[in-house]
Amino acid sequence: MKRIGIFAARGIRSSLRLIGYAAVLAIVASIAAAQQQPPPSQQKITPNFKDTDIQQIAEAVAMITGKTFLIEPRVRAQVTLISSTPMTPDAFYQTFLSILQVYGFVALPAGDIIKIMPDATARTMPGDDLPDRVSNTSDEIVTQVIQVKNVSAAQLVPVLRSLVPQNGHLVGYQPSNILIITDRAANVARIQKIVRRIDQAGDSDVDIVPLQNASASEVVRVISTLTQQQQAQEGGANPMKLVADDRSNSVLVSGDPSQRLRIKALIAHLDTPLQSGGNTQVRYLRYADAEKIAPKLKEQITGISASPSAGAGGAANTPQAQADKNTMIWADPETNALIITAQPKTMREINAIIDKLDIRRMQVLVEALIVDVNFNKAAALGVNWAAFSNDPNNKNVPIGIFNSPIGSPSIPPVSIVDLAKVAADPATNAGSIPTGSLFGVGRIAASGVNFAAILRAVRNDGDSNVIATPSAITMDNQEAELKVAQEVPFITGQFTNTGGNNNGSVNPFQTVQREEVGTILKVTPQLNGGDTVILKLEIESSSLTTSTQAVDLITNKRTISTNVMIEDGGIVVLGGLVQDNATRSEQRVPFLGRIPLIGLAFKTRNAESNKTNLMVFIRPKILRDGVEAAFETDSKYRYMIDQQKKANYGELLPLLPGVAKPKLPPGPPPPTSAESKETDPRVQQEIDRKKAEEAAKQQQQQPTQPAPTPPQATPAPPPNNGTAQPPPQQQQ
Repeated sequence: MKRIGIFAARGIRSSLRLIGYAAVLAIVASIAAAQQQPPPSQQKITPNFKDTDIQQIAEAVAMITGKTFLIEPRVRAQVTLISSTPMTPDAFYQTFLSILQVYGFVALPAGDIIKIMPDATARTMPGDDLPDRVSNTSDEIVTQVIQVKNVSAAQLVPVLRSLVPQNGHLVGYQPSNILIITDRAANVARIQKIVRRIDQAGDSDVDIVPLQNASASEVVRVISTLTQQQQAQEGGANPMKLVADDRSNSVLVSGDPSQRLRIKALIAHLDTPLQSGGNTQVRYLRYADAEKIAPKLKEQITGISASPSAGAGGAANTPQAQADKNTMIWADPETNALIITAQPKTMREINAIIDKLDIRRMQVLVEALIVDVNFNKAAALGVNWAAFSNDPNNKNVPIGIFNSPIGSPSIPPVSIVDLAKVAADPATNAGSIPTGSLFGVGRIAASGVNFAAILRAVRNDGDSNVIATPSAITMDNQEAELKVAQEVPFITGQFTNTGGNNNGSVNPFQTVQREEVGTILKVTPQLNGGDTVILKLEIESSSLTTSTQAVDLITNKRTISTNVMIEDGGIVVLGGLVQDNATRSEQRVPFLGRIPLIGLAFKTRNAESNKTNLMVFIRPKILRDGVEAAFETDSKYRYMIDQQKKANYGELLPLLPGVAKPKLPPGPPPPTSAESKETDPRVQQEIDRKKAEEAAKQQQQQPTQPAPTPPQATPAPPPNNGTAQPPPQQQQ
């Protein structure tokens, strides 16, 4: 056996060609010398190439195998092949096909000529089409038609597409359920094996599974939801199918035996009686009111069962619709429980609704601050005088008088006539004695001219500073009302009865209506799970005035009714009144009252200034769980204990010895149960929403990553000056 080595040296183009021709001549010489050897089909050669032109290798293959090649001008490549194993001419030809595949070329037989061209045009040219047998080791281009019997060919195309190279071709023909593939023989053989493994015959018998406890339509819905993704992926000629027969309450199962067996096991597990027995459950509510929620649930179920009948007349006669109509829900107020009788599907819907409604709702502590600061100032100054004479008949003959009450709306007015009444009958008019400074001068005698004059100067200053902080705690969407008031009677009418039953006597009587005077707070909060509170408020603050100028009692009333939105723990002003009133009045005698100095005896003056500062503030505090409610309660509790300590001061000489003063007991410990830490589900929903918004915002703020710079091509190493590489050592 002779070993043939062909070496291609690096260097300039002419050197490569000379060395290639030398290698070809050496191979030809070896073939000529081997004519005395065994037949060519039994001869073996060991090819080795180093950076040899692929066209030169094609010439060598043509000489060794006797094949004729037509090489397209675009076929250019420098090939390196290292081998130490002798091979036959057929194996050498298969190695040549592998070389063509590596460098992106293909050999297409056309009669006695084999065309060598780029791989991109292979599927458009005829080649070895529909061979009886496809070799699993050859790299020649073949076109094969694969018949698919049990699986849909169109569904296999996307599965097998990734196994075919870009220059290959794979398509399915749905009417004949076949696959057409053009690729190298080894890959086509692999695709055929995969298709034979997938294309297995199935058993599509139908099993009927009667149900005893569960609803057939509900079981089909649950299992279909569980297996729909698997069905979409598998497809196939025999997909699993589930159909519910509501009339017999049975499930029809179609598919392969293994699939049917698995589905029947699931159905048997689902068709089990309820642990509580029957279709009736007693649901104890923790927070919701059973009497309020029972009619709403019945209305909800009735609406669900009636809605299909609007679209189709026969939908109302289905077994599910009849079962919904027979659903019963009633409330037991003593135990705050719901008694529900319904089918399993309807029972689950009702329980899902109850789970959303029977939650621990958040609470709100609402504190109102009513600040009322008033400044009142009043002054009155004036002179009253009278002159008269007594005649011999002891009669008073008036000569002149200036009578003008000296006072203001907040200062009771007094005149010289009032003083004369007090002087004439002190016992009867003792209550008319004026207050303030009053100076008088005059002459009162039995005869002659008498006169009297009074000078009154009064100043009244008053201010008030009232801060009221009513507070109330209530649940979400529940109205709370706080009243700290007195019921004051107001006279609304006076009547006199002189009927015959009274023997002609007069029977006067009055009608009285009692009004609440004090602080009244009504609040309804609305929460959304976040830190914002919407409040519907009605605040009233009223008080009695000290004025005595009216016929009956006078009340000062301040009322605010509004809807506001406030942050948790924030303070918002609801409204207020800032008022400054200044009044001045003067009563005088025309002309005489304007004379300097002398005019003071003919006029009275008064002035009054009232400043009102009223503001109403509101502050809500959201109590999301029992721990926060206990914290707020403890703070108020400790405040009252501190106030009691200030009031219960020690007495040196107690008036009631041995009598203990009342005091609050120590506050309870903070709650530690898991129920006290339970929060409204809307709180977690709001937290999740904020996290999603924050994540989206951060994603938008991230800078766009620049596209990576492609690496620069590394230059090829310089040629080795035509120096031939030594041949490998021949194996013995």
